[in-house]
Amino acid sequence: MKTRVTELLGIRYPILLSGMSWVSVPSLVAAVSEAGGLGILATGVFNAAQTREAIRAVRARTGKPFGANVTLYFPGARENAEVLLEERVPVINFSMGKGDWLVKAAHEYGGKVVATVTTVKHAEAVAAYGTDAVIVTGHEAAAHGGDVTSLVLVPRIADAVTVPIVAAGGFADGRGLAAALALGADGIAMGTRFMSTIESPVHERAKRFAVETDSDGTVYSVRFDGQPCRVMRSAAAERAMHRGLDLKRALFASREIAVAMQVPHWKLALGVLASGWKNTRQLAHLATAFRAFRLATEEGDETRGVLPLGQVTGLVHDLPTVAAVIERIVTEAATAQAAVAAKVA
Repeated sequence: MKTRVTELLGIRYPILLSGMSWVSVPSLVAAVSEAGGLGILATGVFNAAQTREAIRAVRARTGKPFGANVTLYFPGARENAEVLLEERVPVINFSMGKGDWLVKAAHEYGGKVVATVTTVKHAEAVAAYGTDAVIVTGHEAAAHGGDVTSLVLVPRIADAVTVPIVAAGGFADGRGLAAALALGADGIAMGTRFMSTIESPVHERAKRFAVETDSDGTVYSVRFDGQPCRVMRSAAAERAMHRGLDLKRALFASREIAVAMQVPHWKLALGVLASGWKNTRQLAHLATAFRAFRLATEEGDETRGVLPLGQVTGLVHDLPTVAAVIERIVTEAATAQAAVAAKVA
């Protein structure tokens, strides 16, 4: 299968693993790349040393192209981004910030840069300063999808920019891949589908929730981490939406983040406070959410944890290997395209 995305990234199939904290770890990243897609390492909960170690762990598992992401407003994002550049990661995926400097630096060693966007305005901006492709995240997606559904957002952005497009949010099978290509995309990115595989590090209970939850079993709110965010409907999610921002809870959770990132808590707190009240409030939301997301993904704790889950969970019914998922999707896409061609002939 050949598209602008496969040509740009040097991969066999136009299928990407979304970079999800506690999920897109080296083993899953390598499994997706080995199967012909592009694995994207999540670095959001890593410090610089952990990011470097994770990149090298991916390289120890695969010689195929892979990527790594960086969410630019996260604490430590600049340091992580510099590690990605130093390690010459083949594909850098950034979001929630201006990445023109990343584009310039990555292009110097031949790397590619892909921006995650949720609006036409953002897509146009990143394309204007040389970003190689965009991941367009629709409303259906787990975690931070946009306000517009993929069915509308993908073709709207395809009309607005000339760079290759990867559609995210609502994709889990070959019908979705065929539909994305018809809408003007050059590939798809999947989170919920890859989370529900044998190689996924997610707790078995969390995988079971993904298989058992239907498409109406998610909720979307700014009260989880301060950004519009989609998660599985649960008692913990309902409490989080009712409670909103709790600064005391956020302070407690930030200590856990500091330990995970191996930085002194005072240093993390001062850095956050120095960024201004608006950003401090956002990061306070984020601190609380990080703990809840970790409890759900790593421990399968649905009573205290909150599990990011896309509406496409209603199309996830099994726990196959990564390779089986990709081969199935490619086969299904060809069948779907043939069926559509027959209908319109």
